[in-house]
Amino acid sequence: MDEPAVELHDVHLSLGRGAARVHILKGLSLRIARGETVGLVGPSGSGKSTLLMVLAGLERPDSGAVRVVGRSLDALSEDGLARFRGENIGIVFQSFHLIPTMTALENVAIPLELAGAPDAFFRAAAELQAVGLKDRLRHYPAQLSGGEQQRVALARALAPNPSILVADEPTGNLDAATGESIIELMFALRRDRDATLVLVTHDPTLAARCDRTIKVNSGRIERSEVVSG
Repeated sequence: MDEPAVELHDVHLSLGRGAARVHILKGLSLRIARGETVGLVGPSGSGKSTLLMVLAGLERPDSGAVRVVGRSLDALSEDGLARFRGENIGIVFQSFHLIPTMTALENVAIPLELAGAPDAFFRAAAELQAVGLKDRLRHYPAQLSGGEQQRVALARALAPNPSILVADEPTGNLDAATGESIIELMFALRRDRDATLVLVTHDPTLAARCDRTIKVNSGRIERSEVVSG
């Protein structure tokens, strides 16, 4: 059997302190194949975004095992985890998270520079062209529409050619038409690069675009369904 892109085994995670501490993930196990597209669905507060953060290496579980593209994340130091994430996992958030004092080109290039890429700005320009923003390289986030900002965020996530792309409600701050164009672009670019895609969504239409949907409820996987073609 091929090594999965993501494998979680008996993962528990609590957040908060003292009386406010909440048990979010409760013995959750999951396998995601390489190249698979997976939609994480479920009610607000069910733990799906926390699950996404765990498999992206942004949250460490209290117990259990997390393996991503064959590497055990719990065995990595914080610096090692940051390097691994930068090389292997692209992340797209609902709120874009662009640096307001940097141009679109700089927002995409800086993470590449920090990773030591000698051609960071050349690659950043190519990624921005791929998302349809070749004429907006020198614009700052405030000069871009919401859809354009999310395109910059997508270009930034894909610039290192990650094995896995994760997206947390990527269309949540966009109108329906703009959101649809972002999704079309995301799926097309993922397909071109044969990357694994894991996304959190409340949109059943978007979830139906994936190979499989996983319903999370009360910190557990309630069901996993292959989406019929």
